[in-house]
Amino acid sequence: MGDFFERIVDVEVTGEEAGPLAERMVAWMVTEGLITRELSSTGVYSTTVDQGYVPGPDWARAVADSSDPSWLPGPVAVIVGRDYHVGGQGADEAEYAVCPRCGGRTVFIDYPEEFEADDKVWQPFKAAIADWKETGEGSAPCPACGASVPVTEWQWESGFAVGALAFDFWGWPPLSTDFYATFRRHLGHRTVEHMGKI
Repeated sequence: MGDFFERIVDVEVTGEEAGPLAERMVAWMVTEGLITRELSSTGVYSTTVDQGYVPGPDWARAVADSSDPSWLPGPVAVIVGRDYHVGGQGADEAEYAVCPRCGGRTVFIDYPEEFEADDKVWQPFKAAIADWKETGEGSAPCPACGASVPVTEWQWESGFAVGALAFDFWGWPPLSTDFYATFRRHLGHRTVEHMGKI
């Protein structure tokens, strides 16, 4: 069994902009009837928040298929603050990252031979992410070209993202592609989407 989530991570918003943007997005979703202002902790297992906004009367407008009358979605948790986000189930490191300067791929977990990150390769990236979380600045060196690249510019594999704002939809039916597009348009930024299970 377990609890499923879909996550939308804004990978361009700054730490300073994240709070006001989060409030604008919540206000928009409330106006659209997708969520209410009521908060609940039932079924919310996000990393840094333990409450989310209860679905609104028109929540079905955000999903691809709402034909199952027994499927009632859970709250939408809004995560504000610089952090890394991982989809899937139980992973904590990225599989790889691509340098935006040279296109070189740095592999951290060499699937299917390995299922854990090579600590020597991952450590500079892990340290850079920790610096970014604390200060808003953090860069990791590219092993291929030597460039020092901010962690927010690395092209992480699809199950890993760094960003200062994320939205966890707990227990919702799969969100529709139209909703994702509309959500991105309202954010005004590039996003990464994850699915996962706790």
